[in-house]
Amino acid sequence: MSVAALIVAAGRGARAATDATRPKQYCEIGGAPMLTRTLSAFAAHPGVDDILVVIHPDDVALYGAASTAFTSDILLPAVMGGARRQDSVRLGLEALAGEPPDRVLIHDAARPFADARLITRVIDALATSPGALPCLPVTDTLKREADGRVAGTVSRAGLFRAQTPQGFDFQSILTAHRAAARDSTLDFTDDTSVAEWFGLNVAIVEGSEDNRKLTTAEDLMIAGRLMLQGGALAGTVRVGSGYDVHRLGPGDAVMLCGVRIPHTRTLLGHSDADVGLHALTDALLGTIADGDIGAHFPPSDARWRGASSDKFLKDAGERITAQGGTIVHTDVTLICETPKIGPHRNAMRGSIADILGLALSQVSVKATTNERLGFVGREEGIAAMATATVRLP
Repeated sequence: MSVAALIVAAGRGARAATDATRPKQYCEIGGAPMLTRTLSAFAAHPGVDDILVVIHPDDVALYGAASTAFTSDILLPAVMGGARRQDSVRLGLEALAGEPPDRVLIHDAARPFADARLITRVIDALATSPGALPCLPVTDTLKREADGRVAGTVSRAGLFRAQTPQGFDFQSILTAHRAAARDSTLDFTDDTSVAEWFGLNVAIVEGSEDNRKLTTAEDLMIAGRLMLQGGALAGTVRVGSGYDVHRLGPGDAVMLCGVRIPHTRTLLGHSDADVGLHALTDALLGTIADGDIGAHFPPSDARWRGASSDKFLKDAGERITAQGGTIVHTDVTLICETPKIGPHRNAMRGSIADILGLALSQVSVKATTNERLGFVGREEGIAAMATATVRLP
């Protein structure tokens, strides 16, 4: 059964915007736009086949920047939204109707912390119900107000807080939205309300406390602090390692960590043989368990003959971003007798920082000799080891 995720990101979000030039879904949380983190949760889920985002016409450039790390294999062209959330969802559903999925997950962009287990629970519930709603029980005491005074206490029995993603049989919810659009007096705040009105059964599944909706500027600041301080939203910290070695041959320069260094010999390899960037690429891929450099850029492929290794490193960084990850720190150790690395160390750090979009303080480059032992000691080749630290949702 095919599953599409429909992300609603057409609102203005003025109450939460910490930057007057952009709506809340494009404000940064922990160094990445909120929408990027929302997309990452669905792009990384094995049960989601396609993602379609409904955006505001004024946000095309902002959306492009927030979605650049995601490939067209999963991310469909964005659709312009309508005046109300209800209109935006319907326009998104109509865009999917050309090649309709079996099921659709409708999710608010302002909930960037939906985790894989929550998404799975919603998808699984659709095997036996045309609709599924993640909910949490109401725990606060509820009061009714009249003229600024307490007018009574409302029983919490049977009351739940609704979340997204809300899952549906695609044709059923499309038909319901089309019917609702024919009556301009109807105004629904979520899609299960449309389903209820249309008579569709909606199953309740367990929600997640982390899957909070970020509504105000304070919400964004709290979420950012929790991520930085290792709170409930901090996610997982992973460390990957990489190792590479290349033989030295006739030449006049070596490429190390993106810097060309004059030398009496050169490194031999299918690409530019930059051992430093190759080792770091493998370290980054290791943090997301995504194979190694050879799996993505095989030496047998003529496209990579003589290629600059910054392409490989940048690709690894984009793969991490696509999963909502943030590179925290990188560390490369070059092992060689010559050339001397010290004079070029800061240039190498700057090169890596530029490729990955990091601050210089997040990049370490070190060097050591092999005390004239082994192939390195005989100056037959140069080796590199690398470590990368990444924070994932």
